Amino acid sequence: MNQNNHPLLVTKIALLLLLWGTGYALSACEVRGTGDLGIVIERASGSIQIIDTTQRISLGRVEGLGDLSHASAVYSRDERYAFIFGRDGGLTKVDLLCQKIEKRIIQGGNSIGGAISQNGKWVAVSNYEPGGVRIFNSNNLELVSDIKATPLSESKRSRTVGLVDAPGDRFVFSLFDSGETWIVEMRDDGSSTTQKFSGVGIQPYDGLITPNGRTYIAGLFGEDGLALLDLWHPENGVRRILDHYGRGEQKLPVYKMPHLEGWASAGERTFLPAVGRHELLVVDSSSWQEVGRIPVHSQPVFAISRPDGRQVWVNFAFPHNDTLQIIDTESLEIIHQKQPGKGVLHMEFTPRGDEVWVSVRDKNRVEIYDTESFELLKTLPMETPSGIFFTNRAGKIGL
Repeated sequence: MNQNNHPLLVTKIALLLLLWGTGYALSACEVRGTGDLGIVIERASGSIQIIDTTQRISLGRVEGLGDLSHASAVYSRDERYAFIFGRDGGLTKVDLLCQKIEKRIIQGGNSIGGAISQNGKWVAVSNYEPGGVRIFNSNNLELVSDIKATPLSESKRSRTVGLVDAPGDRFVFSLFDSGETWIVEMRDDGSSTTQKFSGVGIQPYDGLITPNGRTYIAGLFGEDGLALLDLWHPENGVRRILDHYGRGEQKLPVYKMPHLEGWASAGERTFLPAVGRHELLVVDSSSWQEVGRIPVHSQPVFAISRPDGRQVWVNFAFPHNDTLQIIDTESLEIIHQKQPGKGVLHMEFTPRGDEVWVSVRDKNRVEIYDTESFELLKTLPMETPSGIFFTNRAGKIGL
């Protein structure tokens, strides 16, 4: 060994001992790729588990994330950081490699999801209370823009829903109580401009954006139909699609609102859960006209497409939330059905779709299935799991 290296070696050892003595866990900051990582929300305990989809293992748990009863997450462009949106208004930045909270703020009183901008600089949060959208710097979570929703009275504003990111560093969302859709365009300095569309329909409850980022669709709770906005030509305004798709039929009680963000795009067809009905709507993805309906087990919540578009996996609202159905997108037939147990809340496909991970809340576990054979490959213990979010979402519009 070169004797000239001894002082440097001694210095490094001393630094390591010092950091160890202060409790700094160097080993927790793993040097590895992030493409096969993800998180599982543990809704009742305010924690997440960080998972490895290649090894099908949990790498660790991060606690102290507040109320995760209706939580979602997005990722930084490098897939290292997860931004988690809690129902208590919490916005938490988690370092996946160090398995720790980087920063946490309470930015509102009742939040309902969020999004990250195309350039990765801005994180937006949609709020019921106070009504509106707040936008933060993704590095330090400092507030850069506070967009207040339409006032309903002197003390109350409309709730905001269906927040997604769009190309051009834009955010799009809808206003539940005032029947509007807004587009917010961010500038490099954190300032923004807002374009507003009113009269889109009664009670838009959720929204989705097509994978190419062109079309934003808001589901309507107060009436049958959906509201479509072409983001390439917003000057054309919002138009109605699938108008009165349930006309003349008896409405069923809605036990849980379907999530349009879990819609299924498969080639030339789109599969959407119908509000208050035991069916999926099949829609032509170019004309946005209905081309069929698929009767399903109960009221669908998520209808999620396998990445190759060949299958759609569907879960259901209470009291029939113990069931999964798999639909072949070519024949439009149900080709398989499973009953993992009560509380099947979410599904997430691995990046190339060879596996699907399913949260089964009431059994406190996540089940992993092969998507060709439908064989159960493994189960992982989790505390009341709900949302599952893999890091490949970082490269997708609207996720």
